[in-house]
Amino acid sequence: MRTVTNFNDGWLFEGREEVRLPHSAVELPFSYFDERVYQRPFTYEKRFTADAAWRGRDAVIVFDGVIANTRVELNGEVIAEHKDGYTPFEARLTDRLSDGENVLTVHIDGSENPEIPPFGGMIDYLTYAGIYRDVWLRVTDPVSLANVKIETPDVLAGNKIVRIMAELSNPNRVPLDGELTAVLKDATGTEIARTRSSVTGEKVEMSLEGLGSIRLWDVDSPVLYTLVLALETANGKDATSTRFGFRDVAFNTEGFWLNGRKLQLRGLNRHQSFPYAGYAMGRSAQIRDAEILKHELKLNMVRTSHYPQSTYFLDRCDEIGLLVFEEIPGWQHIGGQAWQAESVENVRRMIRRDWNHPSIVMWGVRINESADNHEFYLKTNAAARELDITRPTAGVRCITDSELLEDVYTMNDFMLGHEELGGNRPRTPLRPQREVTGLDHRVPYMVTEFNGHMYPTKSYDQEQRQAEHVRRHLEVLNAAYGDPEIAGAIGWCAFDYNTHKDFGSGDRICYHGVMDMFREPKFAAYVYASQCEPSEEVILKPVTLWARGERNIGGVLPLIILTNCDEVELQYGDNPPKRVVPDRENYPHLPHPPVVIDHRHVSQSEIGSWGWLWQHGTITGFLDGKTVATARFTADPKPTRLEVIADTSWVERHETVRVVVRVLDQAGNKLPYLFDPVTIALEGPAKLIGPDVVPVLGGSTGFWLRSTGAGPIQARVSHARIGSVTIDLTAR
Repeated sequence: MRTVTNFNDGWLFEGREEVRLPHSAVELPFSYFDERVYQRPFTYEKRFTADAAWRGRDAVIVFDGVIANTRVELNGEVIAEHKDGYTPFEARLTDRLSDGENVLTVHIDGSENPEIPPFGGMIDYLTYAGIYRDVWLRVTDPVSLANVKIETPDVLAGNKIVRIMAELSNPNRVPLDGELTAVLKDATGTEIARTRSSVTGEKVEMSLEGLGSIRLWDVDSPVLYTLVLALETANGKDATSTRFGFRDVAFNTEGFWLNGRKLQLRGLNRHQSFPYAGYAMGRSAQIRDAEILKHELKLNMVRTSHYPQSTYFLDRCDEIGLLVFEEIPGWQHIGGQAWQAESVENVRRMIRRDWNHPSIVMWGVRINESADNHEFYLKTNAAARELDITRPTAGVRCITDSELLEDVYTMNDFMLGHEELGGNRPRTPLRPQREVTGLDHRVPYMVTEFNGHMYPTKSYDQEQRQAEHVRRHLEVLNAAYGDPEIAGAIGWCAFDYNTHKDFGSGDRICYHGVMDMFREPKFAAYVYASQCEPSEEVILKPVTLWARGERNIGGVLPLIILTNCDEVELQYGDNPPKRVVPDRENYPHLPHPPVVIDHRHVSQSEIGSWGWLWQHGTITGFLDGKTVATARFTADPKPTRLEVIADTSWVERHETVRVVVRVLDQAGNKLPYLFDPVTIALEGPAKLIGPDVVPVLGGSTGFWLRSTGAGPIQARVSHARIGSVTIDLTAR
């Protein structure tokens, strides 16, 4: 039977340093670096002894992701080449292994090779060189199961069907004669159905029919099933298991439909990068990002901008019910014929890797924000439709009157903010569909980016700018909810990210996120979080630093309170409290409009005119007349408490855990303009990713640690003015 072994240990990097994968060829500083340092060739080497048990079997090395232009050699012989940096590839060892020691060498080139997507033009993100995803050793009998495709047609019918297409690996091209058994199991492992089929060729198609009592996969109840395939031939046995879900997706002129139910899509874009480590973060970090998007930001969709992302991330999206729009690598630039041919292959590789993920509801087959190219995009769409008829294609553009070859017209609409460039057009959150498409009829339509570079905002910007950042996200979401021709809107973007010198704030950071690079929320994050139902979580986030002189002219009005409460009360000092309801006049379409307290509700004298004594404040949220949340603010904030919180109290061996550090005042609020450094010290089997002295930015910072073995870990964080906090973790 097959064995799949992690092959991440014992690699020699550049002939001098032993490393464990995933690995970034260059650990970059947080900001102000030269990204060209990784744009060159690198070499990884691993020495190993072939196991006698591999003899007569098929041994393959599987690379989940390498950037980029990879050449793999075994004992000096080239055994695999792969250009694409975002999809897996295999290097077959069979019949090439030597007795005794073998040397596996991986040559990569981090240069921005103009023959490989996304390169050839400028790119607003970094493509960190390295073997940045896992590597595996797979050993099977000579004939084994390769890729498996599962389709669930007509899931709204009373009895369900599972269609199975299994591909066999038969490198020696031996005659095939055997049997393939398919067993369907539910989440408890209980068998629901099984079928068998004879094996006579390298593709086997079979189905399970008449399935009753099947539960559908949905954003609120992401029910997963497992298909177990067992192969028996004259050349051995093999077995695989694949998770999937029963669900139906449709985009039409009325919006997006999941299992026959209309669902307004609310999402953000995600880059897979992290401070210092770049792309080289493993399973736990990928899982945590999906959880942040779903459970903290309360999204129902994410776009994998601008490339296929980790299968660990997608697996977690399957498990928690987060819809995914996945797209091919690229950013504006379309290269020559060889480049385009590689991009079409990118479509095929992406779909073949990910076609069983129920969370994925759309394939992005157009280079992000590129110009029209009729022949090229005919090919990318054809490749997608040939492989998968169950999901629509989409192509993200930023130009109007663009040719629609895809099933869904997806648009990056950055109109909000253009009024600052001049012209007579009033402030416009989103343009009408037909103004964008230039068509005289409606088509399936979704907004895939907004805000972002139009209003970059740091977590330590002046309050007035942060409030405007909030307003812009509110206005676009309100417009999307209010336009029946828009299936949904995906904002740019979830997290700040490192970028090229040609973009961002000059420090190699794009501050476009509603969270910073450590995944700490800015005020705008609560625009999204507050749209969840109070039964899921009560949200009450006043958009204020509570300082009289923070805004232009002074004061804190108008005060936006992001909340899903049905009423909010402001208590300023000893003044009588004021109750205010959500602002449905300006945000009529949002599920939960913000409360906006301004001079309609409170006079300047009631909240402290300039020169008067500044006082404490309390904001209380009510549901059905009952207090459900409270936010307090002190008039004289001082650094009082150091808060250190890990995402979990344990970490798997060789995996990472994020630790968030916050400097809080007497009321428990972050101090956004305290930039003192903190010092990080670790004891136990763990390694710090990044430096051990880091500044606090926007009242917080963070770090990831990677376990190096099993046992107790202590992380001690020290601040010169407050003291130290130690947290205990366990690596297992």
